[in-house]
Amino acid sequence: MIENSASGRPVREVEKARDWVKVLAAYREPSTLRSAYELAVTLGLFVGLWALAWWSLSVSGWLAFAIALFNGGLLLRLFAIQHDCGHAAFFKNRTLSDWIGRIIGVLTLTPYDVWRRTHSMHHSSSGNLGRRGMGDVYTLTVTEYREAGFWRRLQYRLYRNPIVLFGLGPGYLFFLQNRIPLGLMANARYWVSAMMTNAAIIAALAAILYFGGVMPILLIFLPSTLLAATAGVWLFYVQHQFETTHWEENEDWDLHDAALHGSSHYVLPAFLQWLSANIGIHHVHHLYSRIPFYRLPEVLRDNAALGTMNRMTIRESLRNARLHLWDEKSRMLLSFAQARKAAV
Repeated sequence: MIENSASGRPVREVEKARDWVKVLAAYREPSTLRSAYELAVTLGLFVGLWALAWWSLSVSGWLAFAIALFNGGLLLRLFAIQHDCGHAAFFKNRTLSDWIGRIIGVLTLTPYDVWRRTHSMHHSSSGNLGRRGMGDVYTLTVTEYREAGFWRRLQYRLYRNPIVLFGLGPGYLFFLQNRIPLGLMANARYWVSAMMTNAAIIAALAAILYFGGVMPILLIFLPSTLLAATAGVWLFYVQHQFETTHWEENEDWDLHDAALHGSSHYVLPAFLQWLSANIGIHHVHHLYSRIPFYRLPEVLRDNAALGTMNRMTIRESLRNARLHLWDEKSRMLLSFAQARKAAV
């Protein structure tokens, strides 16, 4: 359950979501030195742990595996930096940001230009019931589910099952789906992005195989990538799938309202917040995506009202994994059981 304030009442009701945009514009400028530092630290630690894990193979495969799992957190942070590059929020120079994003995309198995386009579509349509299906966790309304046939219901229940969403889904998304520009296949630019990324990934894996054999791939590459992918999918899920999230039909949908009220503020321990590059402050990010991730805590320090909105703890987020259907009447995300009970 997410509350809009510590007391459970909406915060600053008199203030419209779009009014925050003017406030947040003051935080949009990245620092070249700070961005370079964040990139160097994250990439340096990632490469260093990769090397340590590879060396550890001569001592113990389990030790290498454990180091690889920890390195998955740094891979997640690299994806967050790639994410900022896609929003032109990391460096003032857009070309530099784009090429850094493309290089990181090889490590994250994510074609940068393809992802940037689909993610832009996500930002421009999040919470819009008339524009679902691209760059989001697909969500049916209670009415749509009740009117669906047996096979569509079964397909949807399988898709929303946690084993599929957080078990099979991340591997499928990053290892298979990302290999082609799904949804953008008519545009040659996105094919180039996907194929060039694929070629670089194959070259890197071939080099690892040549110099180290199959074990670095099995015990370092696969575990770190799968852990980062799973954590990334989980974060993306809880950022928009919560009980009091925000959905509207196309004619009533507003970009700023959807951004502020349909995105969570995921409160994490300091270390996890660092590994996820503050992406849990998602309501601020969606409202003004040009703010660099390292300035998001500054926004909350300066604007207490934003700090108390849409807060979600880790315990609360685990409960949200059972919510699957948007109820237009109660304007809440419900579980299958809750939707069935409401129909009685």
